[in-house]
Amino acid sequence: MKQLFIIRHAKSDQGFWGNDFERPLNDRGRSDALVMAKRLKDRQVNIDAWISSPAKRAKKTAEIFTETFKVVAGEIVFVSALYHASPEVFYDVISSLPDELNNIVVVSHNPGITYFVNSLVEDIKIDNMPTSGLFAIKTNISRWHEFNHSKKDFLFFDYPKRVVSNG
Repeated sequence: MKQLFIIRHAKSDQGFWGNDFERPLNDRGRSDALVMAKRLKDRQVNIDAWISSPAKRAKKTAEIFTETFKVVAGEIVFVSALYHASPEVFYDVISSLPDELNNIVVVSHNPGITYFVNSLVEDIKIDNMPTSGLFAIKTNISRWHEFNHSKKDFLFFDYPKRVVSNG
């Protein structure tokens, strides 16, 4: 069995006037990413690999998650193709993963990330993957190259503004 955790980068600084690739997170983005990293860690999932777009806002989001999981940020694999990736790019990246990895996190951008998560399972559709949003699926495969055509089962969808209750 393989599990995939897809994360949209945290909220970025919309007032930043530089190159889009270099856009940093804003204060809310850093805070939301930490909240979501803690929620994922509370699920007691052992993440085997962290894969991210190298754009500054995605990179920082991945670093906040790895810090929460006590993983060295140097272990994040940066894949340039994930910057403004289409669903096909997500499928290509995932299907090329080493088979010994079972639980993978991928951090990327909209609009491609919303299109990608909506292509995964038929009965769950989202209008927009929110910043710091986390969409998780599992699939009963042993090799990642089988991912594209495998049946995927929805695990959960979480995002910073979702109200968490204790009951």
